[in-house]
Amino acid sequence: MLTVYPDYYPAFRCIAGACKHSCCIGWEIDIDEESLAKYRTLSGPLGDRLQRNISADDPPHFLLGEGERCPFLNKDNLCDLILSGGEGLLCQICDDHPRFRNFLPGYTEIGLGLCCEGAAALILSQKHPVTLVTQGEAETDDPDARALLALRQQAFAIAQDRTRSIDARCDGLLRLCHACEPGHPADWADVFVELERLDETWTPMLEKLAAEGKNAPIPAVSDVEWEQLLVYVLYRHFLTAWEDGDVGSKAGFAVLSVRLLRCLKGLYPEIPLAELARMYSAEVEYSTENLDVIFEELML
Repeated sequence: MLTVYPDYYPAFRCIAGACKHSCCIGWEIDIDEESLAKYRTLSGPLGDRLQRNISADDPPHFLLGEGERCPFLNKDNLCDLILSGGEGLLCQICDDHPRFRNFLPGYTEIGLGLCCEGAAALILSQKHPVTLVTQGEAETDDPDARALLALRQQAFAIAQDRTRSIDARCDGLLRLCHACEPGHPADWADVFVELERLDETWTPMLEKLAAEGKNAPIPAVSDVEWEQLLVYVLYRHFLTAWEDGDVGSKAGFAVLSVRLLRCLKGLYPEIPLAELARMYSAEVEYSTENLDVIFEELML
């Protein structure tokens, strides 16, 4: 098995109590079977607390408290499970977050999701063209998988061509993948506003995008940051074409993501790009239903 990750991946560290948007608030936290079995063997105050705060519904999950906080998130926004027994007590979803994985035959990729503010800051702050690190000796021998990986490598080369503007790179990506032109993000506001919502502050931002987006000023953000965003979206979503056979919608989504965040940054210059990207990722990337709607629109 070949395992692949971006070169910045080992540098990631959870910022714990310093995080303003804790992944332990507002998200349903499902518990895997192995962790559930472990929790049921624990006794004493911690074991009692676990039993009181786990729902037996399918799938089992922690019962969120006031403000939709995980019952083990203390007043300092630190995890009492880690403080009591170390990271080995975390269930799989907590141990993995904000990591994601993509799979091809004989090939696994791992990355960091932008919905984590620590990961977003790390990804967008890279100054060099990101490269992929490989571990293991096996490599996929499936010809379709190899063709998909080769096409994405061409997409990376276009996205990282610093002799061209970010707009020219986006146009090149669309041509490479025979993708539909996504158009102006202001025209997408009505689509986004109908999607499943995590944070209601996203709604007025989309409404402002619809009303003022086409007149938004060009944000003072370097092309290097847009490059890192473009490469991130390609890395995270391009290989999902293995399942539906449509690379055009994945390239279109990468271009749309860059254009939409450029508009939002122009409309909200006071908000750091990493925070806008974090919010966008949480609202869009972490809902399969939302992604399906957008990809379907991009196939039309």
